[in-house]
Amino acid sequence: MSSMTFGQKTFTPTPPEKGSFPLDHEGRCKSSMLRYMICLQEKNNDNSQCRKEAKDYLNCRMENYLMAKEEWSKLGFSEVDVNAEESNKK
Repeated sequence: MSSMTFGQKTFTPTPPEKGSFPLDHEGRCKSSMLRYMICLQEKNNDNSQCRKEAKDYLNCRMENYLMAKEEWSKLGFSEVDVNAEESNKK
């Protein structure tokens, strides 16, 4: 039996603006995701202690077009976090 019945409109799903993003089928960000997951496990799921790993993972996703590029402040990272990390790289 077909799913189309007389007069029924077809449903076209639309993705949400936030909260859902493409899966990393090619594993481009797998290593940064694993570092983040290991950090969470070691820190008893205290994500505040894994902010660097979380930022690295999100950055990888943005660089590989697996999510839209966003300002760090919109992703929960303050300017202090961003500036501190940049000064540590120098």
